[in-house]
Amino acid sequence: MGDFVLRLDCPDQLGIVHAVSAYLHEVGGNIVDSRQFAEPSTGRFLMRVRTHAPGLTVEELRTGFGPVAEKYDMTWRFDDLAVRPRILVMVSKYAHCLSDLFYRVENGDLRADIVGVVSNHPDLEGLSAFHGAKFHHIPISAATRASAEAQLLALVESERVDLVVLARYMQILSDGLCTALSGRAINIHHSFLPSFKGARPYHQAYDRGVKIVGATAHYVTGDLDEGPIIEQEVARVDHTNTPEDLIAIGRDLERTTLARAVRWHVEHRILLNAHRTVIFK
Repeated sequence: MGDFVLRLDCPDQLGIVHAVSAYLHEVGGNIVDSRQFAEPSTGRFLMRVRTHAPGLTVEELRTGFGPVAEKYDMTWRFDDLAVRPRILVMVSKYAHCLSDLFYRVENGDLRADIVGVVSNHPDLEGLSAFHGAKFHHIPISAATRASAEAQLLALVESERVDLVVLARYMQILSDGLCTALSGRAINIHHSFLPSFKGARPYHQAYDRGVKIVGATAHYVTGDLDEGPIIEQEVARVDHTNTPEDLIAIGRDLERTTLARAVRWHVEHRILLNAHRTVIFK
């Protein structure tokens, strides 16, 4: 108890680190870890500080920090590390990323709670039930998209969801839904995009004789698969690999890439910097 993370973003200027340190010292907070980055192209200063402040609440820290933040024109937030983020996973029929997230939560590698699984197909209801997660089957079509997305948003609110993870959810989200989930929805896709769009991308890649396969985890935006990138991973392949080999390799990359992105998000390590991310690992 008493462990908090402060993240901030403001115009780069003299005195920021001193002001933050002085505030934490004043309230009895010990700085456990501090990372910062000055972005020359945007003139922004980004910082993550982990502090141990026993006896204080996150609300008290937020209230006291307000004048410091106002002075330096900061975009900022304090998070209480004792609070486990609540994750809603969206998936279609592929189970590999969902299974991996369940394992990491249950093994203690991912300090968060999966409070529900949403799918446009019923296939993974049994897997979700096995892991004790509520399963919500929300079919979607062109005619029902608006009502389906309204159901999803209602679920996000009722379950107090902190992060939505698209773990191979094979539907395009509307611009309105992307805006509603801005900064708190992560997607995973194969890194062939946009070269190999549509069905059977690994077979398309095989036909072209690719030498590298990969995966990209990014925040969801209205620009399809072009949101700020959080993590990427690649593996080399060659002419001996079959399409089935490429699919298996790709799924492994998708699992690990998505898991890293989700972990960094729930540990409050990511700051958005325009269309890029800054990650204090």
